[in-house]
Amino acid sequence: MKREDAIVPIAQDTTESRVVTQLLADRYSCRGFRSDPVPHEVIERILTISQLTASWCNSQPWQVVITEGEGTERFRKALYGHAASSTSPESRSDFPYPEYSGVYKQRRRDVAWQLYESVGIAMGDRAASGKQTLENFRFFGAPHVAIITSDRDLGVYGAVDCGGYVANFLTVAQSFGLSTIPQAALAHHSDFVRDYFKLPEDRRVVCGISFGYGDHKQAANSFRSLRVPLGDVVTWVNE
Repeated sequence: MKREDAIVPIAQDTTESRVVTQLLADRYSCRGFRSDPVPHEVIERILTISQLTASWCNSQPWQVVITEGEGTERFRKALYGHAASSTSPESRSDFPYPEYSGVYKQRRRDVAWQLYESVGIAMGDRAASGKQTLENFRFFGAPHVAIITSDRDLGVYGAVDCGGYVANFLTVAQSFGLSTIPQAALAHHSDFVRDYFKLPEDRRVVCGISFGYGDHKQAANSFRSLRVPLGDVVTWVNE
């Protein structure tokens, strides 16, 4: 089953809902980009539209750093070198690393094996899987990366609001023909990211988003993750 097969347009759908459905169905986590830069005015338009994101008490806690050109290349080189020499990346995250168990652990494994199979990594090949993981810090070749931060004092509410911003950024970028990948991996090196961009100490790194024009010839872009049916996530209460 393809991801988009779970959402079949029906008579009640509007023109707008069909557009949103198509954007969400087409979007995927891109792990191979072309080097072509995105025009600055296109990025600015994506940011302007994403700014319409709803937030708790209209706090709008997100702050965004966008890299372009040599700014991306310098950051790519610096972060990759740091990550490749790090022995405990999770300890540098501003947010506790999640404990995956049960169905969540299985879903994580499933998508990981989809990726590994697409690029020819055999089960148990830790050297190859580790090398693939480090590609996060090359931004999979993307010409741009966005760093999303929240305010320390807003805690989980700020992080949740930033999650809404990230989701909208991904969808809006898709509407402009761009590919994206949200990356918690970058937040695993929060101290480094904060120091590199000289961010205030009260900013908490939520995630990064690498983006640009996807290279659809790359094997890592050949699979799509699945979504569980509504029955697994929705409880109806009508009495």
